Amino acid sequence: MIRVFLRLYWIPIICLGLLACNRDQDASLEPTTEIIKLNPDTMHDHRILEQNALRNAYFGDLHVHSNNSLDAYSLAGVRASTDDAYRFARGEAIDHPFGYKIRLKGEALDFYAVSDHAEFFGVVKSLADPAGPLRDHPLAALIQSPDKADNRKGFVALESELTRGEPIDPPLGSEAVIRSAWQENINIANKNYEPGKFTTFIAYEYSSHPQNANLHRVVLFPGDDGPLRPFGSQDSLNPEDLWDWLDALRSDGLDSIAIPHNSNWSQGLMFQRVTMDGGPVTAAYAKQRLRNEPIVEITQIKGTSETHPLLSPEDEWSDFELWFKNRGKVDEEGRRIRDEDGNVVEFDGATTGAYARDALLAGMELEEAVGTNMYQFGFIGSTDGHNAASPFEEDEYFGKLGTNDGSPELRGSVPTDEKLPSIFSDTLDWSASGLAGVWAEQNTRESIFRALKRKEIFATSGPRIRVRFFGGYDYPDDLDRAPDSIEKAYAMGVPMGGELTDEGNRVPHFFLSASKDPMGGYLQRAQIVKGWIEEGKSREQVFDVACSDNLAPDDVTHRCPDNGASVNLEDCTVEKDSGASGLSTVWQDPTFLPNQRAFYYARVLENPSCRWSTWDAIRAGVAPHPETPKTIQERAWSSPIWYKPS
Repeated sequence: MIRVFLRLYWIPIICLGLLACNRDQDASLEPTTEIIKLNPDTMHDHRILEQNALRNAYFGDLHVHSNNSLDAYSLAGVRASTDDAYRFARGEAIDHPFGYKIRLKGEALDFYAVSDHAEFFGVVKSLADPAGPLRDHPLAALIQSPDKADNRKGFVALESELTRGEPIDPPLGSEAVIRSAWQENINIANKNYEPGKFTTFIAYEYSSHPQNANLHRVVLFPGDDGPLRPFGSQDSLNPEDLWDWLDALRSDGLDSIAIPHNSNWSQGLMFQRVTMDGGPVTAAYAKQRLRNEPIVEITQIKGTSETHPLLSPEDEWSDFELWFKNRGKVDEEGRRIRDEDGNVVEFDGATTGAYARDALLAGMELEEAVGTNMYQFGFIGSTDGHNAASPFEEDEYFGKLGTNDGSPELRGSVPTDEKLPSIFSDTLDWSASGLAGVWAEQNTRESIFRALKRKEIFATSGPRIRVRFFGGYDYPDDLDRAPDSIEKAYAMGVPMGGELTDEGNRVPHFFLSASKDPMGGYLQRAQIVKGWIEEGKSREQVFDVACSDNLAPDDVTHRCPDNGASVNLEDCTVEKDSGASGLSTVWQDPTFLPNQRAFYYARVLENPSCRWSTWDAIRAGVAPHPETPKTIQERAWSSPIWYKPS
């Protein structure tokens, strides 16, 4: 079915994408691996900065959109620039399209990447400019119109070329605009980079979206240089072609990584057990994917992609901030399909291949066949904010997409009798999430990029929870209480993202340490999620390994007792006598078998707190929406450690 689906869709797209015909009638649109080289005099002074050999935790967002993205500018009224985005990340206030100021409630972020869509990069902004090079194109009048309906028509024309293969007539002739906007993006990223203080990355988003199946990736470059222009879905809908392009750049000296996101909306295509055309996975194929995609974004505004209750029915915390498109069937417009009695039709089962934990299991299955685990990836979170800003704070949530969800009424969290202009029906299911955490020696591009590639990284749903996770065979049982625990953990084992090989019949120890966000909630429990292969079949289990309030996991259920934490839904105050500022433990797997392939990752949960939609309702003096969870348990996920028998 997947094979047919893709091949049928490619028929109208081949001319548009791979051959680039009719897009601009411009031969220069062929994919290029030419690299923009900066004048050495303008490059950064990479002087030796103070380094921490035991590594610091840094927090950032690698997935943010500005006015260079076609949807942000045309649909959301976003005028904030790339430069504004970096100002926001550093703690400054910027303008929200809805007419108010937005800024971080907490401290400035440590690193940031403005990753605008490659497709029509900067083009809508140019169409809106009465003096710009595209001012005479018919679409310019729609984009410049004060009527949002006209703006919508302009966006639909652009989107139709991308998703339906309907070329714009007459062609835009926008290649020069794209290259100029992309060069400006590079320059602004470099201008805002302050080694040791604030790190920016040159980045963009590859936005392949065949028949409403999300195959998007953020593409991140480690240094001051970038390609001549970004490779987008107009070049090819197939991510395998993106990997080829990235490999070609790498052979010319320009490294990169691609970061898949919103696998929850991929219709199972993101993490298939076959190639994109349905063929068998080979060792070469697995190595190429792993080389180009070592990390995955598992939480953001459009939901969490760790796992799903249908995939993990025994995981009580698997139903966390799932986008509704993955809870029930939807029609072509994204609306929930209901039966004659008005009940939402149950999910159609497209969970396999759409969630990270399932992919980790699939990777081990494929590894047994081809020798390489192409899904041996680490975890980050990011927001996908389209306001040149990151809305990851529950009590300061300002929406994802400008004028479409910039008020509680538009988000659906506060009822209104007015007819509202939002084009989305699912904003209540959007999340105030997430953040990327890295353990790096210093706050520089080089150090953070190395951390990303070795997968010593973690994801959070928004709070700046710090989590460390190590595995080794010689850890003492009291390592978590040792003053030099981190030094010993590195010396005697591997951090998250690493591998453990078998040492006879010895059972490995796992060292987990987590601390709360200084401005966030207290921690309730720390868990280790295990996945393994048993007689050729995938298995999984969740173990509570550390509990707050001097509680201990049950030996049979492997669950912490309830710590009694509560939330006052009248004002969102929380129980302050329950929970822990930190949790740590040394743990051994009671089900371990030395001949079984397995992965382990940590998940740390806060006490319950108010969801953003509840905050909206309380401030408006109304009851929280009845179909939306009133509270959530914010969390953090470490990257996995893989155990590999000989």
